Amino acid sequence: MTAMIIVNVPEEMVGDIGRIPVEKRRAFGLGAQRMLWYAEDGDVLVLPSPPSTDFMDYVTGLTGTRASTLRFVIPPPGRFGPDILTADRLVDPVFLRDLGKALADRPVDRITCTYSDLAVTAMASAVGVEDALPGHAFSAQGGDALVNSKAVFRAVAAGNGIPIAPGVITDRPDHAEGTIESLLADGAAVMVKQQFAGGGLGNEILSRAEGVRAAGAGSVVVLADRDAVRRYVSDRWEWLTGHKGHSLIIERYFPDSTTVYAEFVADDDGCVLRGAGEILMEPVATGEVIPPQSVGPEEVAELVETGRRACEPFRLMGYRGTLCADAIRTPGGDLVFTEVNGRLTASSHLHVNLIDRVVGRDRRDDRVFLERGGRWAVPSFAEALSRLAGSGLGYDPHSGLGVVVTADYTPVTGRVTYCAVAENLDAARALEERVANLLSDPTA
Repeated sequence: MTAMIIVNVPEEMVGDIGRIPVEKRRAFGLGAQRMLWYAEDGDVLVLPSPPSTDFMDYVTGLTGTRASTLRFVIPPPGRFGPDILTADRLVDPVFLRDLGKALADRPVDRITCTYSDLAVTAMASAVGVEDALPGHAFSAQGGDALVNSKAVFRAVAAGNGIPIAPGVITDRPDHAEGTIESLLADGAAVMVKQQFAGGGLGNEILSRAEGVRAAGAGSVVVLADRDAVRRYVSDRWEWLTGHKGHSLIIERYFPDSTTVYAEFVADDDGCVLRGAGEILMEPVATGEVIPPQSVGPEEVAELVETGRRACEPFRLMGYRGTLCADAIRTPGGDLVFTEVNGRLTASSHLHVNLIDRVVGRDRRDDRVFLERGGRWAVPSFAEALSRLAGSGLGYDPHSGLGVVVTADYTPVTGRVTYCAVAENLDAARALEERVANLLSDPTA
């Protein structure tokens, strides 16, 4: 049983790659190494660059994978360099030749990729492993772009009775101006969204006055009157439409809401729940808690039931793989769905690997998992592990408690991502506090 694991970065996830700063692209490339959490003995991994030995040894030590059995194939640099795995790199003739050799003695029975775009399906066909990619026929016709479109989501959700925020989809500046002004004039704040973007990075919040707290978007823009709305739409139209003429999503923004999700695996039989969680927005996604802590059991049950209904139409269309339904619980207690993502998410590796493989599925209901990104500054990954070990905070497989370093960004940002595993939320936050103390006192 051999898996081929591919860490691709399509524009439907991150927007126009040419407009992403080089340092951020480098960070994306380091984040790609999180796919090592999926690796099992004998797997073939397609990465943008060779993995860090320290990180690989740490991850495989926790998952029980024999690192020596893994095989890595690195495509030649593409249009945007060696940092991220873009479409042109996956269809490079030299890479396809090398991949074919790597698979010669390792028949692939499944493909795990970040996103099943046209480059992945073409690559699978070129090396004769189409059957290993679930939903290949759908994805090979560009189907995944439909699943990940926020505009398509609103249409599908509205047609199937899924609660969504009041709003519209438009490709006309005048329509956008009128809709934004109407919502603002009614006393509501507004969220504008690029059709394709992730993590809140393609969103902005618009308000009539100061004082609205951003969550799910990087900033709040104050538009005092209709003239300000008109100038905003004119000045920002290229950005709002993704610099590619995409449709724009405009919807009511609910301040002080809680962001939650239910993640499923779509297969031939249905949408099977993988897990639910709560996304921490500061102001865009910076971490999460599994299971959700700010909503009760009845609300989680509603999230799962309605989330499955939101995902099912995409499964029936032919999509196979991860489907994650995102929603907010408003201060008034309503559950409002915001999008469906048809790809591996920032949560998938936690559910599939950290929870089920490392901590153990039997402990899932007795643990809280609190992952944070960008908070822990440390000179190197090795130093992060050393400090955890010296303080007794590192993950203990016997107790199923402690801190796991889930991603290494130190070469670019000087930071790591970590997950505190504890018996309850208070204990997880206490672990976080102790990790924070390691910043100022390496001997703590």
